[in-house]
Amino acid sequence: MTARPTRRTTAVKSRTAAVGAIAVAGALLLSACGDQTKNDSAGTSAAPLAHLLPQAVRAKGTIKVGSDIAYAPVEFKDKTGKVAGIDPDLGAALGKQLGVKFQFENGTFDTLVTGLRAKRYDIAMSAMTDTKDRQNGIADGKKVGEGVDFVDYYSAGVSIYTQKGKDEGIKTWSDLCGKTIVMERGTVSHDLAKAQAKKCPAGKKLTIQPFDDDQQAQTRLRSGGADAGSADSPIAAYAVKTSGGGKDFQIVGPTVEAAPYGIAVAKHNDQLTKAIQQAMDAIIKNGTYDKVLAKWGAEQGAVTSAKLNGGS
Repeated sequence: MTARPTRRTTAVKSRTAAVGAIAVAGALLLSACGDQTKNDSAGTSAAPLAHLLPQAVRAKGTIKVGSDIAYAPVEFKDKTGKVAGIDPDLGAALGKQLGVKFQFENGTFDTLVTGLRAKRYDIAMSAMTDTKDRQNGIADGKKVGEGVDFVDYYSAGVSIYTQKGKDEGIKTWSDLCGKTIVMERGTVSHDLAKAQAKKCPAGKKLTIQPFDDDQQAQTRLRSGGADAGSADSPIAAYAVKTSGGGKDFQIVGPTVEAAPYGIAVAKHNDQLTKAIQQAMDAIIKNGTYDKVLAKWGAEQGAVTSAKLNGGS
């Protein structure tokens, strides 16, 4: 904001009064300018990569992030109701590089890309696996939209977990035939379950129960309403570690389908995509990225650089 002196409403009666008024006004103007510079230095002008952002994003000072905030430890609400996790912490670090605030907005996972296309969000950051289908706007083998570009920032696989001490003989996906499995709707776990269901022999149907969020799936398994659950490896590992003080669940079998998580950006928004990529590379290089992953016990999925559209 440009500092402006207050308009005077009475005439100056003497040269001495005028000089005094000018001196005071000058001091106030300099003080205001000094404050403005200080405020600006704490925002965009102090951010080393702010110049990379589209001007419209810089002007509003925020990046709206579509996210399913029920997928601990990647993003969730803590006991105080505050949004917490790997993605919010990385978003805060990216915001310092770019001079904007990453504002996380809750939505169900399978509607995030639609919300991105509808411009409800600037980006989607929600433990979203970068796949060619999502890049090309394909779902269940059908073209459903233009697709998105991804800035890849983490590597995760998919795990199966069961109630502790009740693995039901499940070691691999093929062992799920004749069983019931729960997961979050629209995830890679959901895709793998549907693919496995087609392979199950007659009389051994795989029953799939998808939920709007992973917490609901965990609750169903915990209550005995399913034989197994599936989620991305860091989410399954966190559930096993924390649910019931570590007494509720156990991982069974190997992690499969290792693939990158990506920050989704609408197609043709190349300037924003490249700005986020360079900001991610910057926090990887300066060590902030590793500190965030260590905080949440997720170091095993760390990457050494942010790639564009690296999913297959």
